Amino acid sequence: MAMNDRMRVSDADRERVTARLRDHFAEGRLTREELDERVSAALNAKTVGDLGPLMADLPGDTPLAPPVLVRSPVVVRRGPRILPLAFLMLLAAVLVPGGAWVLLGLFQILLLFALVAGVTALFAAARFRRRTRRYWQPGHFHYHAGDWPARG
Repeated sequence: MAMNDRMRVSDADRERVTARLRDHFAEGRLTREELDERVSAALNAKTVGDLGPLMADLPGDTPLAPPVLVRSPVVVRRGPRILPLAFLMLLAAVLVPGGAWVLLGLFQILLLFALVAGVTALFAAARFRRRTRRYWQPGHFHYHAGDWPARG
């Protein structure tokens, strides 16, 4: 056995061995008496050396094999990085004659888009607020005072 026989076993190790013994009983390799003896010995085991003989005459892998450490794959970022490309574009726009005007035009388009998105958001919020106020007034068919949710 690769593990140190004097190493203490955990409850999970004992459970693995007893589950494996039950599997062997279900497959007909152990009698009821053998199963009872081995399960009680497994539950009382303190070290790996105590569990080893319980499984020695049974086929299959040892349930107390040392855990295999699996390293998570290292995430390798592929493709160009955004920040260096943006810096190179900014540098090219400044160094190329007339490039600053192109850069200024791009900034203006970006600001125009942000302005349109902001105004649209304001109108949507105002409409939502108006509709919410209207729905919660007495007399409106969505309003149900003291009867929420509406029964109908």
